[in-house]
Amino acid sequence: MSEPSIFFSDVNERQGLFHRREILLGGLAALGLTALGGRLSYLQLVQTQRFQKLSVENQFDFRLAPPPRGLILDRNGVLLAGNRPNFRLLYARDKDLDAPAMLQTLADYVPLDEQRQKRLLTEINNTPRRVPVSVMEDMTWEQFSAINVRQPELPGVTADMGEVRVYPFGGAFAHVIGYVAKVNREDLTETGPNSDPILLHPGFRMGRQGIEKALDLQLRGKPGAAKVEVDANGREVRRDTQGDIPPTPGAEVQLTLDADIQNRALEMMGEESGAIVVMDCRNGDILCMVSAPSFDANRFVRGLTGPEYRALANYERRPLLDKAMTGTYPPGSTFKTMTALACLEAGIDPEERVNCPGGWFFGGRTFRCWGRHGSQNMHDAIKNSCDVYFYTMSVRIGPDPIAKVAKEFGFGQIFDIGIPGQKKGIVPSTAWKKEYFKGTENTRWWPGETPSYAIGQGALAVNGLQLAVMTSRLANGRKALNPRLIRSIGGKELPRGDAAPDLPFPKEHIDIVRGGMAAVANDTSGTAYRQSQLGLGEVKMAGKTGTAQARSYGSGPRKSTGLPWKMKDHNLFVAFAPYDAPRYALSVIVQHGGMGGATAGAPRAREVMRVALLKDPEVRERATRTPMPELTPEDGLEGAAPPEPQVAAAQTPRRPA
Repeated sequence: MSEPSIFFSDVNERQGLFHRREILLGGLAALGLTALGGRLSYLQLVQTQRFQKLSVENQFDFRLAPPPRGLILDRNGVLLAGNRPNFRLLYARDKDLDAPAMLQTLADYVPLDEQRQKRLLTEINNTPRRVPVSVMEDMTWEQFSAINVRQPELPGVTADMGEVRVYPFGGAFAHVIGYVAKVNREDLTETGPNSDPILLHPGFRMGRQGIEKALDLQLRGKPGAAKVEVDANGREVRRDTQGDIPPTPGAEVQLTLDADIQNRALEMMGEESGAIVVMDCRNGDILCMVSAPSFDANRFVRGLTGPEYRALANYERRPLLDKAMTGTYPPGSTFKTMTALACLEAGIDPEERVNCPGGWFFGGRTFRCWGRHGSQNMHDAIKNSCDVYFYTMSVRIGPDPIAKVAKEFGFGQIFDIGIPGQKKGIVPSTAWKKEYFKGTENTRWWPGETPSYAIGQGALAVNGLQLAVMTSRLANGRKALNPRLIRSIGGKELPRGDAAPDLPFPKEHIDIVRGGMAAVANDTSGTAYRQSQLGLGEVKMAGKTGTAQARSYGSGPRKSTGLPWKMKDHNLFVAFAPYDAPRYALSVIVQHGGMGGATAGAPRAREVMRVALLKDPEVRERATRTPMPELTPEDGLEGAAPPEPQVAAAQTPRRPA
């Protein structure tokens, strides 16, 4: 009998192997499901807030918002630089947007000529994607509305309301305050404050000159963010104002300037070129610092076209140059105050007399005087501005004592007033000449160079601020005052200018010079008597005229009439008032204003000084004070109240005649 061909032991073995595999795979599946369930539970229960936040971030985005730029005020709180609303048109390029076609479409609603479109296209292509570029500023309400109602048809285009810098007084403070403008690529850095992404925002502006540049970081503030809902491509769908992060405004800056005095000074300059600087000679505060002609800083905020900028840059009176600090000029006869003080320090008797026949022969040439003054002492020489007197005395003391006095009164210095752009000028001396002409044969100071130096000519060069500092130190008579332009930043007051050392000169010497300046303006024979009368009663002004040659006359006559503007002499005047109790000092430079500081400089100084004095309550009260006649005790004052109340007798009323 044959054996069976099927062995059940094999079947049982195979079935057992199948069950083991089934259990293993089932366990793995169960473990996987358990892990998946645990992970889902962890994500949904434990990580709920995190993923909600990520979801919101995908739905919403924060766009940087520039902060309001800090305000700039004058000493009385008058706004000099602020911000105003601005309807602007922005465009942000993206990979699927046609920028040239969009600009042509926008030209149907706002004025965009072909040249403007080319410039914008270049700017758009150089700007990162989705970073908006300003297409137009200061749109009208009609233009703003036309863009807004069509915005769904204009991808990448945004019409919104931002802020723009505004200068209420236009050009009156342009050189001091400066202006803001768009950020250039050269301004961006990898680190530091200029690496901030807010600089790429189309509404952000950076300071370019004056206070705006010097205090740019303080005026910037801190940017905020606007919460917007975006689509899958990152494009803005709607605005969620409740989620905005407000920006922090920039610090408020208060200057020592006075808007009324500044505006009056610019008005008095008219079409002339030059500078007027007014200082408080008690504490060094600068009340006025005008450079003329000026320019409207608001135009620079919007951006000048090429022809507009070239017109300003090429105008012969150079409105872009700050003539109060950057422009330097020979001070002319205003410098004789320094020469006189140097003579006194050298021991020269102020009563010693010099005869002025109209000229002075020295070193083989004749040095001319503008008049024939006869016998002159120091007081007369300052009053009459006699060149011959200062020629004669200066060669006796040499250039170095003059240079020493000039430097003590602020010439050849740069003052820390918080803004850049000052020029030191030149104060010649024997040491200066050796250094300046080093390596040449012209290093020796020749005696014939001193007479011109003594009357404010030659290599001597100063600016309007230095002249005002000189005058304020003379007026103060004790302190070497330093000028102060910035009064406070963010409410924190800066040090005053009277925190300075004393002048190293005897009071009697300074009084002699001041007495001569008083005679210039108040003696009927003074060089500026008629032009220096303030008309404020007992309040008087002291001053000094000056004429500085702008070219060499050779042996010909010196004149300014009938000449082109560039060939005329510079006209200068310095003054302080009241003479007996000085409060304000000023300097006036009229570039190519003609001969005689009394013709152009003094009348302008008088009008500006009147404004400064009349704004001072104490001086105004003194100017309007009328002296009353002295009465003896026996005399009665008509209309005065009796010592005791008295009852008047009844009177019968009369009929009118």
